Amino acid sequence: MSPRGLGGRERARFDRLLEAVLDGLPDALHELLEEAPLVVDDLPEPVLLEELGLADDPESLCGLHSGVPLTERSVEQPWNAEVIHLFRVGILSEAGGAGASDADLLREIRITLLHEIGHHFGLDEDDLAALGYE
Repeated sequence: MSPRGLGGRERARFDRLLEAVLDGLPDALHELLEEAPLVVDDLPEPVLLEELGLADDPESLCGLHSGVPLTERSVEQPWNAEVIHLFRVGILSEAGGAGASDADLLREIRITLLHEIGHHFGLDEDDLAALGYE
């Protein structure tokens, strides 16, 4: 793995498994992804890692929901676009690294995606942990 990302073969494997996860989502979650698009990168930008205090451990971030969750939106405040980010390197690392099986990587992609979607619906880290999406 290069310092800024995955090689082509590993990226293609990840993307193939992500497509399988997306294909298995219910229609309602596909509609959500129209409202809060999914962006997939190998690694977060260094400035984001710095802001999150993760500059020394770039592989630790698997996903990020940016924007205002549904439960905190107000008609009095301007609407900010939401984005769900997935980071291939962090997810692969969490799944066991380059030697991770497809099943382990598929599971970690699904958990991370559902975790970030949960944030869209206003679930916090404790709620998500209780549901098994930590």
